[in-house]
Amino acid sequence: MKDAEKGEGNYKAAKEYQKDQHAFAKDKGKVDAKGKEAAEALKSGEGAELEKARKESAKGHSKK
Repeated sequence: MKDAEKGEGNYKAAKEYQKDQHAFAKDKGKVDAKGKEAAEALKSGEGAELEKARKESAKGHSKK
């Protein structure tokens, strides 16, 4: 096993994920589009379920 892959998690994958997240955050068009998508989802039939999940996660509870 390579040193970069010892312990918990996969450091290479974590770095790639972080790099992708930073690139996404810098693209205002993508961020705005996802914000609109989220707002529409909250207005849809699944809005109540999404709000319930948001409140549960804010309390630190996960759905099991």
